[in-house]
Amino acid sequence: MNGAVSVVGCAILRREVELLVGKNGWTVHPRWLKSELHSRFEPLGRALDEALSEQGGTGRPAVVLYGCCHPRMDTILSTHRADRVGAQNCIAMLLGHERFMEELERGTYFLLEGWARTWDAAITADFGTNVEVIRQIFHDSHSRMVAVRTPCSADFTEEAEAAARFVDLPLEWIDADLGHLERLLGDALAERSQADAG
Repeated sequence: MNGAVSVVGCAILRREVELLVGKNGWTVHPRWLKSELHSRFEPLGRALDEALSEQGGTGRPAVVLYGCCHPRMDTILSTHRADRVGAQNCIAMLLGHERFMEELERGTYFLLEGWARTWDAAITADFGTNVEVIRQIFHDSHSRMVAVRTPCSADFTEEAEAAARFVDLPLEWIDADLGHLERLLGDALAERSQADAG
């Protein structure tokens, strides 16, 4: 990668990306958006548009570290001539598409450390405060909760167990290395840098 590339990403993977940037010596200029935006389409759309407008003003090419997290994601990226990493969401970035789909078929609800630590506030903001209704919503589409640890995760066992109890789902754990995320981000940065140079 020859020139600097702007990265606009969800802060849920900030520590993992910063570790990979340091490891690989990538020259990036990151802008991190709050992870709570992922289920709030209007604020997320505004934040993405604002961040990409700012990055466009710098003259640097931009890579967006988001999945299909907004119904207008492709339109927003096209407007700003930005590229997105090739993954459906942050879990697929960590586990890879095949493993992600296998887990979905098993009825898995995924939990990352950042979500576990803000669980009560985020869930009640999205679904209200009626615990029985929330549990029914989760039970309709999920049979278990899987907490995903990365090499950057602190111990969030207590928070994960509390989240699982809240929705009355059994809790399991997956350890995800950063190999898949590293390949996705490395490829996206190289492609963006080459396209800009050409």
